[in-house]
Amino acid sequence: MAHGGQNKKCSDDEFIRLFTTHGASETARILGTQERGVYARRASLARFFPISAPTKAPVKEYPGRVPLSITNGTVLVGSDFHIWPGEASTCLRAFKKFIKDIQPSAIILNGDVLDFPRISRHPQNWESAPDPQQEIECVQDHLNDMEQAARRGTKKVWPIGNHDIRFEATFANSTPQMRGVRGVHLADHFPNWSKAMSCMINEGVEGGATMVKHRFKSGQNATRANTLNAGINMVTGHLHSQNVRPVSDYNRFDRYGVDTGCVADKEHRAFSYAEDSPLDWRSGFALLTFKDGRLLYPELVTRWDDKTVQFRGSLVRV
Repeated sequence: MAHGGQNKKCSDDEFIRLFTTHGASETARILGTQERGVYARRASLARFFPISAPTKAPVKEYPGRVPLSITNGTVLVGSDFHIWPGEASTCLRAFKKFIKDIQPSAIILNGDVLDFPRISRHPQNWESAPDPQQEIECVQDHLNDMEQAARRGTKKVWPIGNHDIRFEATFANSTPQMRGVRGVHLADHFPNWSKAMSCMINEGVEGGATMVKHRFKSGQNATRANTLNAGINMVTGHLHSQNVRPVSDYNRFDRYGVDTGCVADKEHRAFSYAEDSPLDWRSGFALLTFKDGRLLYPELVTRWDDKTVQFRGSLVRV
C-alpha cells in the first residue's frame, strides 16, 4: 500500500527509485501528475525512508560502472572479505552490525568478497582450503544477513576484485562454450547485488565526486597516488593497509584517498602464502558521509581485538 494516498499507480519502491534518480519535475512528468503531488508523497514517505533528490550534475554511462547520487547520507564500504566457511571475522561481524545500526544509503562490497584458493594460480594448502561451492554458500548466508539488516531501498553494489574474478575466469579459460549456462557467472549466485568494475558516487559534484573500485595504483604511497591520478576522491581496497590521505591543491576542496583495509582477519589461514611474515595490514572498513553532495572526512572502523572494533574514539563490541 502506498503511503500518502497519492500516485497509487506507482509503488513506494518505484516512486523512491524515480525520485532519487530523476528528481521531482521528471518524476511528475513520468507519472502524469503535478510536481506538488510528488513533493507531498515524498514528504509522506520521508517519515519512513530517507529520500534524497539527485545531484544536478548529469550522470554519464560507462561500461562496468554503477553510478550513485547521494546528497545527504552514508555509504559503508568494505573490501577484501576473503570469506571462508567457519567463524566470521571480527570485522565481518562489525560490518553487519554497522549496517543495522547506521542504516546507510548504500553498501559497497569493494572486491575480493570470495577467496577461491582452490582455483588460484598460486600454490595453496589445498587440503584445508574450501571448495568454491562451499565458499559461495557461505558468502550467500553472510550477504543475506546484510540484506536483512539494511533498510528497504538501500543500494547494494559489488565492484569486482581480482579474487572474485577467478570464478568466471576458470570457466572462460577452460570451457568458454559454457558462457551462456546459468551458474558460471558470479551474478547468478548473488542476484541482489549490482556487479561492476567500479562505483561512481556523485559524479561531477565538486568535493563530492568519489570513485570506488577494488584497486588502482600500488606501492607504499598508493592511496595518495590514487586520488592524485583520479583527480577526485578515490576509495580502494586490495592492499589491506587501511588509511586516509587528504590531498590539497588549488581546487576549492580537499580530496581524499582511502584504503579501507581488509574485512578479513589478517591472521587467517587464507593468507598463509605470507609465510608468517609481519603484515602491515589493518582489518577494518570505511564509512563515507555525504553532506549536500560533498564528502566529509572519511571515517575508519578498525579491529581492536577478537570481539571489538574501534570507531570514533570508542570501542564497539561485536
